[in-house]
Amino acid sequence: MSSQDIRNELCRYARKTVANKLVVGPGGNISAKHEGKMYLSPSGFALDEIEPEQWVEVDIQSGELTDIGLRPSSEVLMHLYAYRVNPNIGAIVHTHPPYCIAFTLVEEKLPVMFPDQAALVGTTTYVPYVLPTTDKLADAVAAEVDRFSTILLGNHGLVTTGRNLREAYYRTEVVEESAKIYLIASAIRKPKALTDEEYAEIASLESEAYRIQLLQKMK
Repeated sequence: MSSQDIRNELCRYARKTVANKLVVGPGGNISAKHEGKMYLSPSGFALDEIEPEQWVEVDIQSGELTDIGLRPSSEVLMHLYAYRVNPNIGAIVHTHPPYCIAFTLVEEKLPVMFPDQAALVGTTTYVPYVLPTTDKLADAVAAEVDRFSTILLGNHGLVTTGRNLREAYYRTEVVEESAKIYLIASAIRKPKALTDEEYAEIASLESEAYRIQLLQKMK
């Protein structure tokens, strides 16, 4: 896969992110890694307006811009720190999904409630509110990315990681659906989470292992 392929993939998933209302306006930022560089959304753009050549190339180790172009997202440190901490991360999706934000206003721990959540996401962690675009937020996220692929940010949004954009993006969709289900069920009574045994049974299914393998492919 070339850097141009990465740029095209970023455009594709950026458009899906906006179409599915996971961000509004110029909110959110996404990136993907390729040969020691990351390609990050530029500052001030709605994600669905970004063209392939406008993704900002940044050297992951030095943090230096390695092409002449637009200013990177103000969350550039969050992306850089995460890639440096966990080399298995190939892509990062940071969004402001409405149900996720609503969930963080009333709760912290999102229980695992249904099979897709168990198989594709697992445990979602929570980081209390930290001022956006700061090194404090970057540090808080970096402290979790070795253990968790999905991170709820209090009063802010969601960060998901994956070995590629496809995996990171679909984790975003599943966590948003999980928060939605939790809030709907909570209007009636306390939602029933899967037990540890039920969670383990789902993880052991051959069909789920196959689906995860497919997610790890770029297309």
